[in-house]
Amino acid sequence: MVKLLPTPGQALVLAATLRACNEACTLMSEAAYAGKAFDRNGIHKLTYRRVREECGLGSQAAVRCVKKTADAYRTLHAQAKAGLPGREGAKRRLRALGEPIAFRADAAQPFDDRMLSWQHDARTVSIWTVGGRLKDVAFTGEAGQLKEIAEYRRGESDLVCRDGMWFLYATLEIPEVTLNVAPAGFLGVDLGIVNIATTSDGVVMAGRGLNRHRRRQQELRAKLQAKGTKSAKRLLKKRARKEARHATDVNHCIAKQIVAEAQRTGRGIALEDLRGIRERARLRKPQRATLHSWAFHQLGHFAVYKARWAGVPVVHVNPAYTSQECAECHYVDKRNRPSQAVFACRSCGVVAHADRNSSHVIAQRGEVMWMAGRESRVPAPEPLPA
Repeated sequence: MVKLLPTPGQALVLAATLRACNEACTLMSEAAYAGKAFDRNGIHKLTYRRVREECGLGSQAAVRCVKKTADAYRTLHAQAKAGLPGREGAKRRLRALGEPIAFRADAAQPFDDRMLSWQHDARTVSIWTVGGRLKDVAFTGEAGQLKEIAEYRRGESDLVCRDGMWFLYATLEIPEVTLNVAPAGFLGVDLGIVNIATTSDGVVMAGRGLNRHRRRQQELRAKLQAKGTKSAKRLLKKRARKEARHATDVNHCIAKQIVAEAQRTGRGIALEDLRGIRERARLRKPQRATLHSWAFHQLGHFAVYKARWAGVPVVHVNPAYTSQECAECHYVDKRNRPSQAVFACRSCGVVAHADRNSSHVIAQRGEVMWMAGRESRVPAPEPLPA
């Protein structure tokens, strides 16, 4: 991602371009919904000439809008198939599927290499707009990111307007490092709410500080929600984006630290497979907001893709009873957890920090799982008789 630095005149033209493209996408969406043609070819036949005439788009921009609309319907139908909008007959599901998709006026718009060119030495881009080709639009970013974009950028880039600022989200194809197929053990990572991440090396990451920040944000949200005014709702949206950026930054830092330690010591990473935890967990009402605001999936995703860049193997283990199993004797008992922070084994008497004990159990399960995967080989077929 790079930040664009357009002049006021350039910003007006970019805003007009986003509006025109999203109007075209909404028009395409309505035609596709009416004609029940949701693939790219069907949408193209129904609307291509019309949007070029009515919205003033170039040929390539119209093609990008067709793809954007088709992708939106593909995502919606995939979510409906997975049950995300709700079960059959639910109001939310009917509302999602009962009308055509509408695109916001400032929604992101994809640009391919025919519509957008980069001048990395001058740090400018040349971009197609409804007012003609807009040249010498300056951009900036962190030095390492700019270097990666210059070397590995491929395919489309998305033009995004957020809080009055302009960005380009570029797609990169970074070659993966050779995977370490003989790790010297595994670094277990226990993900939690009180302590966001605890490693089997005994490192506890982002516990009290982040939770204090969350509680403060919840209090501020409650005050704004109680007001119910337009300005309060506007501030709620702004604060939600700010909180999401803060959580993303914390998760990036934690994942980077975990992967760096595993790479330095030549180990792999063992994580819990927490898919479906929101549905499985049975919590009291005050605890639900804490669980649902915990971006554990994002943290795990960041750790996985950073590990792929570094050549560090990652395994996902079964999380069942990791908090109740003793890492020394492997005795499992609910009473092994007398409190949230303390682990006391009823069998061998070991007393330890609960999250650290869990991380050791996860590391052991990861190593067992990795060895089982390496040793499970299909036997070679016997040679046929002559």
